[in-house]
Amino acid sequence: MRMKCFAVAVLLGLLSLGRSAPLSSCESLLKPIQVTTDQVLGRWLYLGSSSNVPGSRSVAHLMTSVWLDGTAVPQSNILTFIQNQKIYGQCSSLTYNVTFENSAMIIEQPFYLKDIFLVTDCPDCLVVNEEVISGKDTFNSLLLFSRSRSVSPPVLEMFKRQAECLKMPSPIMLDPNSAEGICLLLQMVGKWMYIAETTGYPLSELLGEALIRSIWMNVMAGSQNNTLNIYQAQNM
Repeated sequence: MRMKCFAVAVLLGLLSLGRSAPLSSCESLLKPIQVTTDQVLGRWLYLGSSSNVPGSRSVAHLMTSVWLDGTAVPQSNILTFIQNQKIYGQCSSLTYNVTFENSAMIIEQPFYLKDIFLVTDCPDCLVVNEEVISGKDTFNSLLLFSRSRSVSPPVLEMFKRQAECLKMPSPIMLDPNSAEGICLLLQMVGKWMYIAETTGYPLSELLGEALIRSIWMNVMAGSQNNTLNIYQAQNM
């Protein structure tokens, strides 16, 4: 009888340890990490998310691609993001500014939004824990971004575990092999350096070899669908 009681006590102790392990794991998975401006700039592909924003899951099922391109405003803590998405076969884009401070991105108007970054085993990924306050309502989202269109199964499993720790629905992930792909027009957005060309234009070789030192273009998505704004600079 004494041995049986001892065995039950050991079993209860192990069960107790088992229950406390997820809490400890969640604490480490949800602990905010420090990031620099350089780590969040550039192009990021949206891979998936979990959210309690009303209607977000319906929209997520209609999305085939989303990507961001972030640049810094000189001599300030303001970052500018161009966001491009393809929803139900239609491409669209928007541009917005965020304040970057203390490893967080903040928007204060027309609603309050704060993004903090969580741990990930992917060196080219960002896991974003987002809070949105609109009036008296507060909503939360967990988002995964990467420099590439897919991540390893362990990284994805860790992201799903983070959603569980936040008591959020299972993330909806984009299909990395979707035939839809990202909007071809919007793939041109970004800074491009002129390398070389061939043309039948008179005196083109003379101009190219003797006068042109450098040319670059900055391509930005226009406010209208299917339009681009192109800024070209050259040193001659």
